[in-house]
Amino acid sequence: MNIPFYRKIVFFLFLPLLFTAINSCEPLATSFGDVEDAVMYTKSAKVTAPLPDSTIKVMTWNIRFGIRRQSWFGDACGDNTVFTKDEVIPGLEGIVSRINEVKPDILFLQECDIKSNRTAYINELQYILDNTYFNYAAYVSEWKSEFIPSDGLGRMDMGLVILSPWPITDAKRINLATRTDQAGIVNYFYLHSCIVSGSIKIPGFKEIPLLNIHASAFATDDTKQKHFEEFKAEMDKLDAAGKYFIAGGDLNELPPGSDSTDFCYEDMCPGESFHQPGDDPQHKAGSDYTRENTWLQPIYDTYKCAVPLNVYRANQSAYFTHTTRPEHTWDRTLDYLFTNNRWRAGSTITHQAFLSNSDHAPVSSEFVLVKE
Repeated sequence: MNIPFYRKIVFFLFLPLLFTAINSCEPLATSFGDVEDAVMYTKSAKVTAPLPDSTIKVMTWNIRFGIRRQSWFGDACGDNTVFTKDEVIPGLEGIVSRINEVKPDILFLQECDIKSNRTAYINELQYILDNTYFNYAAYVSEWKSEFIPSDGLGRMDMGLVILSPWPITDAKRINLATRTDQAGIVNYFYLHSCIVSGSIKIPGFKEIPLLNIHASAFATDDTKQKHFEEFKAEMDKLDAAGKYFIAGGDLNELPPGSDSTDFCYEDMCPGESFHQPGDDPQHKAGSDYTRENTWLQPIYDTYKCAVPLNVYRANQSAYFTHTTRPEHTWDRTLDYLFTNNRWRAGSTITHQAFLSNSDHAPVSSEFVLVKE
């Protein structure tokens, strides 16, 4: 999220208040440790968990906090900051409908709001849990503050989720590297990228560790590369322990060898200029992936992506999962599923028909279970 100049002025008018709050006994923004327990959710009236015989379907989806393709100030050149219940509920209804249509057994969500001011204080996770067939959820915050003074955001709690019909054990929040390209006060109130981890046990099969990540979108330093290294390190630990894992999420990164790597013009808002003499910066934050072209290669080299590189490169647009423009179709791939085991051949789907539900398309695939 980039803060326009006039909004920065408003933000810094609050500096005395912010420093007072930071130094008080009740900090406004949450600080995170390296590893913390996740917050667990359960459905009050549980449903019978399925008994798969060979595979389970896994899906990852950045749901854009339930606002569909509506204009928002933090992306898509929007101006809106907060939304009413009548604007959020239809988005959540659409998300629930799509989930019940695909019927994944394990679901990774990114950008899920928990009683945030911008989404009318709705507990989006509880809404999704209550209106789908999942029994359990593990939630971790990546952006949490009792009060954000900028742009009227107010209270914020946005995070990552693992949903499952089977109990989720040992669920944790794993903190990722902090950006170094922001002023300290901005970083204090900004989101802090992380992983939510956990494990499920299906009767008759080996335990399955799960990793769901939301990597930085707008970092202009090497933070994103550090996030990928940290993500791979978690996978490496599980692999070294002989465990067959499922990992995925929104990496905010293109696959190596993508034909297009610079989306500054596609993402440019009215009044902005990039790539021209005198422009500072030359590139829009979060839109130019050119120097990052190889950052995901170590993960591809070690683990199996649901969409292998050779398959992606042969027909790239078929696997696009993101666009910043509400009126435009998908134009890049940012969302992934990986394993050290196997995906059932031909089972991977990039759900590009879900264009009206979010600025990300979900990706699903069938994970081959390993018997005990």
